[in-house]
Amino acid sequence: MTGTIYQIEVNPQIPERLARLEELANNLWYSWDRPTQGLFASLSHPLWTVTNHNPKAFLKRADQKRLEATAENPVFLGALNRVVSAYDSYHQMPNMAHVHGRPFKEDDLIAYFCAEFGFHESLPIYSGGLGILAGDHCKAASDLGLPFIGIGLLYRQGYFQQKLSADGHQQAIYNDSDFDDLPISPILDGNGQEVLVPVEFPERTIQAKVWEVKVGHVRLILLDTWLPQNSERDREITHRLYGGDKTTRIEQEILLGVGGVRALAILGLKPTVWHVNEGHAAFLILERMRSLIQNGKTYAAALEAVAANVVFTTHTPVPAGHDHFPEEMIRHYFSGWCHDLGMSCDQLMALGAEPGKTDFNMTALALRGSRHHNGVSRIHGDVSADICRYLWPQILPAENPMDYVTNGVHLPTFLAPEWFETFERYLGIGWQERHTEAANWAGIAEIPDATFWSVRQQLKAKLLKLVRERIREQHHRNQGSPSHLDRLLKFADPDNPNVLTIGFARRFATYKRAALLFQDPAWLREIICQAERPVLFLFAGKAHPADQPGQEIIRKIAQMAKLPEFEGRILLVEGYDLHLSRSLVAGVDVWLNNPIYPLEASGTSGMKAAMNGALNLSVLDGWWGEGYDDGEDRGEVANGWAIKPASSHLDEVRRDAEEARTLYELLQDQVIPTYYRTGPMGYSPEWVAMAKQSIATIAPRFNVTRMLNEYIRKLYAPAAAHGRRYAADDFALAGEVAQWKSRVRAAWPGVRLHRLDSPERRLTFGGALHIEVAVQLNGLQAADVTVEALFGRSGHDGNIGRGVRHYALHCAGGTAHGEALFNLELTPELCGKLEYRIRIFPTHPSLIHPFETGLMVWL
Repeated sequence: MTGTIYQIEVNPQIPERLARLEELANNLWYSWDRPTQGLFASLSHPLWTVTNHNPKAFLKRADQKRLEATAENPVFLGALNRVVSAYDSYHQMPNMAHVHGRPFKEDDLIAYFCAEFGFHESLPIYSGGLGILAGDHCKAASDLGLPFIGIGLLYRQGYFQQKLSADGHQQAIYNDSDFDDLPISPILDGNGQEVLVPVEFPERTIQAKVWEVKVGHVRLILLDTWLPQNSERDREITHRLYGGDKTTRIEQEILLGVGGVRALAILGLKPTVWHVNEGHAAFLILERMRSLIQNGKTYAAALEAVAANVVFTTHTPVPAGHDHFPEEMIRHYFSGWCHDLGMSCDQLMALGAEPGKTDFNMTALALRGSRHHNGVSRIHGDVSADICRYLWPQILPAENPMDYVTNGVHLPTFLAPEWFETFERYLGIGWQERHTEAANWAGIAEIPDATFWSVRQQLKAKLLKLVRERIREQHHRNQGSPSHLDRLLKFADPDNPNVLTIGFARRFATYKRAALLFQDPAWLREIICQAERPVLFLFAGKAHPADQPGQEIIRKIAQMAKLPEFEGRILLVEGYDLHLSRSLVAGVDVWLNNPIYPLEASGTSGMKAAMNGALNLSVLDGWWGEGYDDGEDRGEVANGWAIKPASSHLDEVRRDAEEARTLYELLQDQVIPTYYRTGPMGYSPEWVAMAKQSIATIAPRFNVTRMLNEYIRKLYAPAAAHGRRYAADDFALAGEVAQWKSRVRAAWPGVRLHRLDSPERRLTFGGALHIEVAVQLNGLQAADVTVEALFGRSGHDGNIGRGVRHYALHCAGGTAHGEALFNLELTPELCGKLEYRIRIFPTHPSLIHPFETGLMVWL
């Protein structure tokens, strides 16, 4: 038969009684409300699966007769009424209902910029951890009733879908999304016309369409350049997430930062806090400065005014995670800006400068254009303070303005539904509202071991069923034999989920060392190939299409999995996505993570696994450096296992060998024996006790509600307050601080200090110590500086250790040589050997951080 084949999609008419299903389908509240998901799935489980759990696409393809019958089904209607009632109650919650202390004004608004957002598989505009965290951030903002709006880009192609050949070669498959299937809607102006945002590029102006996504209470604004009025090249800007070359990347980031600011202005929104979540959005700093300069502010005053209420979060210590662009590219895109604003391109380049490099660094721009900065774990905060110390060159990294807020995960999204009924019974009604309180989780210990184990086995069986489906599909596509498939799946048996199952699923970047497990295959074989104590390893994850070393790791795992001794014991599952991720973190017994220390900024997958009762086996890096608890000081069991990082003095080969040895020893001596030390009930009481401890110690601390409350307390509320102060009286304070900094920086190279008294070497307790210092201020006033003495015990690194006490010296006039005289008389409060040091640094009452100038001189 020949001729043209035409396609048409016939959409059903939703019965009036079911009309609110469409409202539910257009609010991502469904992404974390399990009853809503269950409601749609109950209409047709096969269609729910085929549409990738997308309610909007589901309703477009639902059977008309089935919908009409359902509209007469009292059971379904009762379930719908309960879901709608919960939805309405949630959305009627007043603003900031759950924000402690209500630190915001009525007109405050937090604008959260990010290059990707991962809420649910039904909106594929994310690639990995950064996007999932951004999605959780928005969900928690909605839960708290925070005045919050997200800004991102709407990609036709999200991150790629992954297929793996039999030998582990990754195939990246990109598919365009049908926007009609996504939970998005275009924003219209007062005349019913689509809102467009103009953004100037060299020799042309592009237009971006503005879309809106509803995320509970929160709005997410997305920009899209796939418009007929744009050239074909410019339509491609938002075609693919992290796609294209450097030109595409800089144009995406200009659109996000500059276009995002303009979109908010067109919509009449005036944020009082601007959160740059990773450096991709840092061009928003330039756009905000441009607006102020055009209104008559100086470059320096505009920078201070903008930076006062910008929050910047850095997410990686890995160089590849920090975008940078060649100088000529920045000049090409921004020389017109510089000309229009009467500033030099050198001034602009200086904002993104990094010592010894010519590229424009987006992280440097974000740091210089903000006064509130944070890493995403305690370890990462320290690492970031060290990496970024060039911005505050005379300040010790431990004291510079880099702070940290440890990441968390959205519990309603990632806690398996199988736990909810059990938790309600033993933690009490309303436990979700108390989930950040440690005392709330004491009831975990009261869950009968048999009940706890039963839930864990249900989750593992559910996971193994999904793994079998995925493996069977990829095996058939790769033309494998049925007998070989049986051998592959011999341990992945959902009807007998008693095999110790260990999961490793994340991006296959080299620093994450997915193949560390295979350092010594012979030893590994001895450990996991015992007939009475089998072990199943599940690997999943993607490598960026341009990351050849990462793809080589995937191939190595595939090769190891094909060895006869490991066949069926190591499974590499293709197509890692949010659906598979949720099943893995809920169903595995152990979550394995072995990055190179200290390159794991935080990591969140282990948190998700822990709150579902899995045990972490991880290098003490990122969040696990705070989360691991051996329980010894309280006489309790541990909440997992820790791989202590090898000495930093070892080379790469010896380091990997040492840490692989620790991993093998833990598996051999602790993990596997504990799991298989079963009692008469068929499970290990010791294992169950550790799993309960994992939930009880990690769930209340590493959730996104705690994280967001920390952002509010440490970053958002201060940024809003400082922004108001700097903007008051036509930005008078911003101008004053800018002038003061200029004067200080000009004088600082000539600032000197020296001791006038003779230092005492010995003192009787209760005696007074006198310090007298002369300071050459080089034209500055005494009020412009602080001179202080730091007292404490000697530290291991030659610096003064912890417990340092600060004592300010007081100005007591001047010397005959024109120097300022500062003195101090104090009685030390400690005995023994003490050390003290004296330093001077610039001081202004309106500085946001005392060391933000980066200037300091030590005696």
